[in-house]
Amino acid sequence: MAAPGVAIRGQRSLLKQIREALASGGPAQARLDMVVRIIARSMVAEVCSLYMRRAAAGDLELFATEGLDPKAVHVTRLKPGEGLVGEIMRQGRPLNLADAPEHPAFSYRPETGEDPYHAFLGVPLLRGGRAIGVLVVQNRTARVYTEDEVEDLQIVAMVLAEMVASGELISQDELKGVELAPRRPERLKGSRFADGLAYGVAVLHEPPVAPSQLLSDDVAAEEARLKTAVAGLQTQIDQMLEGQAGLIEASFEVLETYRMFAHDRGWNRSLEDAVRNGLTAEAAVERVRSEHRARLGQARDPYLRERLHDLEDLNDRLLRHLAGDGHMARELPENAVLIARNLGPADLLEYDRTKLRGLLLEEGSAASHAAIVARALDIPCVGRLPGLRDLVSEGDPVIVDAETAEAYLRPRPDVVKAIQARIDVRAQRRAEFAKLRDTPAFTRDGAKVSLLMNAGLDVDLDILGETGAEGIGLFRTEFQFMVAEEMPRLDAQATLYGRVMDAAGDMPVTFRTLDLGGDKVLPYLEAEREDNPALGWRAIRMGLDRPALLRVQIRALITAAKGRPLRIMFPLVASVEEFRTARALVDHEVAWAQRRGRPAPSRLDVGAMIEAPSVIWHLDALLPMTDFVSVGTNDLMQYLFAADRGNPRVSDRYDPLSPPALRALEQIQRACAETGTPVSVCGEMAGRPLEAFTLVALGFEALSMPPAGVGPVKRMVLSCDREAARRGVSALLKSGAGSVRNEIETLARKIYLAV
Repeated sequence: MAAPGVAIRGQRSLLKQIREALASGGPAQARLDMVVRIIARSMVAEVCSLYMRRAAAGDLELFATEGLDPKAVHVTRLKPGEGLVGEIMRQGRPLNLADAPEHPAFSYRPETGEDPYHAFLGVPLLRGGRAIGVLVVQNRTARVYTEDEVEDLQIVAMVLAEMVASGELISQDELKGVELAPRRPERLKGSRFADGLAYGVAVLHEPPVAPSQLLSDDVAAEEARLKTAVAGLQTQIDQMLEGQAGLIEASFEVLETYRMFAHDRGWNRSLEDAVRNGLTAEAAVERVRSEHRARLGQARDPYLRERLHDLEDLNDRLLRHLAGDGHMARELPENAVLIARNLGPADLLEYDRTKLRGLLLEEGSAASHAAIVARALDIPCVGRLPGLRDLVSEGDPVIVDAETAEAYLRPRPDVVKAIQARIDVRAQRRAEFAKLRDTPAFTRDGAKVSLLMNAGLDVDLDILGETGAEGIGLFRTEFQFMVAEEMPRLDAQATLYGRVMDAAGDMPVTFRTLDLGGDKVLPYLEAEREDNPALGWRAIRMGLDRPALLRVQIRALITAAKGRPLRIMFPLVASVEEFRTARALVDHEVAWAQRRGRPAPSRLDVGAMIEAPSVIWHLDALLPMTDFVSVGTNDLMQYLFAADRGNPRVSDRYDPLSPPALRALEQIQRACAETGTPVSVCGEMAGRPLEAFTLVALGFEALSMPPAGVGPVKRMVLSCDREAARRGVSALLKSGAGSVRNEIETLARKIYLAV
């Protein structure tokens, strides 16, 4: 027999023989037997065996063999994790042994007749990062297989995995029991980002482009295609970092990681080698992707797992370049549930909101801007679901249970029935809220509470009249900038602001000036990378350092007002001097308009957002300069507790219903009451009934919230005795507990509050 590694070795020759064998037709088992025979001959191996995983119990079944006893085919089964084959499945990595029987995981099966074989090489059949089977070669002589031989077998295994999945290798009847993709029902526990329930089908955000052809006919042509696509990818990422083009909401740190990987010699070499060995460029990307998934997917180190996500995104982007499409528009089914690792708010806005029923994320936080947009759109969202992308396939039925912060993948019929019943109950509650739409929000003891809504999207304007809100307490002007390809001009801004005022009619609208920076990076606005963006160059700081940008926006607001009342609010005011300078810009633009005979607002109110703790102890100087203030609890809480609200590791380490937070809020409310300064709360707290109850108890009389929160909060207000609430919450402010949420829930039940 020829020496190992000689014979007919080489992936192109081997893959060509496999393709010819499959084209010859015949029964499925005969073709399988021919394939393992070809592999054994090409690898100069005395044994070649193919194992596939059965879905029912996860057992590995011997499907074909050359060299072992043929009577063991479809008889020998290994339990999950059993033997060397089970170990390969568990780890998702090749196993190369000089003396297999000496390995502690070795499991002897007498019916196979494998007693005399010592050298062992097994590789997983990977599909979508999951092992669906194992391909093994063995020799009597004890030796370690070379790196080239391992590479050969891995490429063959990848091709076999795709052929099995397509039905090209094994008939569909025989595949019924083989687990090619996740099939079992799964229940995942995560975190609630946006309330609600949804049942629909999974749609993967930026899914990989499946290769239509695995084996190439022209190596040189495929190498050229790969080289062109990689060069285009590298150029695109370089431009992102230069601020000339790119992804909305992508941080510079992430983009720099992309660039590092895109230019990585090891990644490029792996792709080139796969193409030279007979794969198409697309198949080469999938082959390298599977390697990375198998190697890093089980890593416990969060840094390594994050690098895997970066590589996943990079591979998807490269596949789209190979397809000649750097951006892919998606057509959604009627009941789509979007599945993603994470999303920026602009990413979510690219989808058809009329067909989007829910959102499931591997990562993120409840205070992330994607979550805020989901709440604004009333899209149920559950996040922080580890391993989600590997457990779900496109088109799988899924449930988003954002009441219990759970996701159900491929749910059982009884679970679907139960969730449908709960969805019906929520619909009934919505009908009840609709009946309260025109009812003024007075507490039982006669205190008026103004309920306003947060907005920033065109869809918000369409539903303003349906919510029962008394106006827009916060219009986020930055959304227009985040979804645009270039800086919106004055007329485009004025058109949007005018449309908002027209939709609101006589109701008040408070426009917040641009709250950019931090995690809201625009591709067309140059910005330096910051070590701590949440504490960096953002919001009013950016506006004051770029006065032309802020003045254009103020001028657009004045133009849009057309002599109507106008309310302008500046975000993240951290000092009195910042507000003084910003207000001077407003006065300058009003004077500019009047000099040119243009109408000034009939009433101009200029306010500040209280988000930086520094101003809490300088309200005596700030409040006399303002016409109103609004408390942005999202940022205020993250700064009070020194916990980045966008970082899932720390975002849930504090509770806004805790004595420190409530004391800070009480101090703000008291100072405003003493000076007669109108104050509202426009953070996420305002839209949750229990938190809103606490704010009412602290004396706040104006709350601005996502549209979906208006109904539930109004029902709470109508059932509330504010004086009883004030007494109960006041007694909790001196508590030494880290959170008084349970005590506030008890108080709510005691006074029969509807929450």
